[in-house]
Amino acid sequence: MKGIISKEEDYSQWYNDLVIKADLAEYSPVRGCMIIKPYGYSIWEKMQAVLDGMFKETGHSNAYFPLFIPKSFFSKEASHVEGFAKECAVVTHYRLKNDESGNVIVDPEAELEEELIIRPTSETIIWNTYKGWIQSYRDLPILVNQWANVVRWEMRTRLFLRTSEFLWQEGHTAHATAEEAVAETEQMLEVYADFAENWLALPVIRGRKTPNERFAGALDTYCIEALMQDGKALQAGTSHFLGQNFAKAFDVKFNTKENKLDYVWATSWGVSTRLIGALIMSHSDDAGLVLPPKLAPIQVVVVPIFKHEEELENISAYVKQLTKELKAKGISVKFDNRDTHRPGAKFAEWELKGVPVRVAIGSRDMQNGTVELARRDTKTKETVNQDGLAIRIEQLLEDIQQSIYQKSLTFREDNTKEADDYEEFKRLLDEEPGFISAHWDGTAETEQLIKDETRATIRCIPLNNKQEEGKCIRTGKPSSQRVLFARAY
Repeated sequence: MKGIISKEEDYSQWYNDLVIKADLAEYSPVRGCMIIKPYGYSIWEKMQAVLDGMFKETGHSNAYFPLFIPKSFFSKEASHVEGFAKECAVVTHYRLKNDESGNVIVDPEAELEEELIIRPTSETIIWNTYKGWIQSYRDLPILVNQWANVVRWEMRTRLFLRTSEFLWQEGHTAHATAEEAVAETEQMLEVYADFAENWLALPVIRGRKTPNERFAGALDTYCIEALMQDGKALQAGTSHFLGQNFAKAFDVKFNTKENKLDYVWATSWGVSTRLIGALIMSHSDDAGLVLPPKLAPIQVVVVPIFKHEEELENISAYVKQLTKELKAKGISVKFDNRDTHRPGAKFAEWELKGVPVRVAIGSRDMQNGTVELARRDTKTKETVNQDGLAIRIEQLLEDIQQSIYQKSLTFREDNTKEADDYEEFKRLLDEEPGFISAHWDGTAETEQLIKDETRATIRCIPLNNKQEEGKCIRTGKPSSQRVLFARAY
């Protein structure tokens, strides 16, 4: 099989090669969509399990809402429909038939009375539903999450990062007060940041989006932003304070404790399979995936080296006991005893797939009571005793998790620069890509001007941002704080 191109040579091609050759996903017959293969989906399943537990710990429950949304629902919230209008897939008919030549055609007599939108997000249909669920403050809060697929018709697609159909979760909550809704928005942002840093080993900047970059229909959008190895930013999760916009659009009122009618306060928040793209781009190398142990489908692979069946039986007896000890610690193990592949080919395969720890063991190791222990992140290996190996591997996995995070954090810190004038700003974008901290005059016009001229966007206004007097890099007008710019995915 042809190797993976170097990421220094062509980062975009390196990424695509890696997704396909590591068996994560492949392109589908439908342009812009992808087939997530078992190995890639098992990473998503691990992400789902962890996040689902975090949601439930914070009081949320799962539900499911329809894939199809009546077009009229989108007309009720003007900024929302404007934000998604160009990305919507529309169902107009409900039946096919054969024509005179036997070809399958859309039956022109089966036109829907009202077109249906395949959900790009579910605020409209959920708030139409909540109207029947909410009458009193006693019905609040509603804390609901949905695991689903959505469709946003994309012209330029990239596996996991931007596809026309993708998998995600979307939380939709309803509250009696603005303060409760804002607290929910901030809480869920912190859940996402915790997950990114402690599970994906991905350091993130917590911040707010500018009005230009907010979610369509939101009063405030919070986000976590990460830096990929090519110096581009990636939005890794968002949490939105929707105010009363959707409650007013769908007439969702409730009786307050003071027996007055008021509109409900709302939030929504979500992360998607884009996180798999973030995982790949932030940690992997030219040899393949580098997966943080907490999300690796296989955490340890054991490769026996043998010439005869008797040697394999002897090794297998030891591996059976080792596997039992590792599984008791919650560690997933693969014993690769295939006789169709040579050890070198197995090493290369599991390196490509990013298995954090590899154990190689041969007849001489059995005689000496040793194994060869290799770690994927640093590609280092050592010969160690079999005694206490399960404990050693458990500690090694923890070390790899922290090491991957620290490497990514150091990279981000080394590639975050300040710019005080426009020429330096443009030079950094072209020559030293990464996050650029710079002053901005706070206007949408200047933000759009910078984007048009440089392709850089304001990724966020960091939370707890230091207040300092300065001048906007583009207009020279006064500014009270720096914001974070970058070119982004």
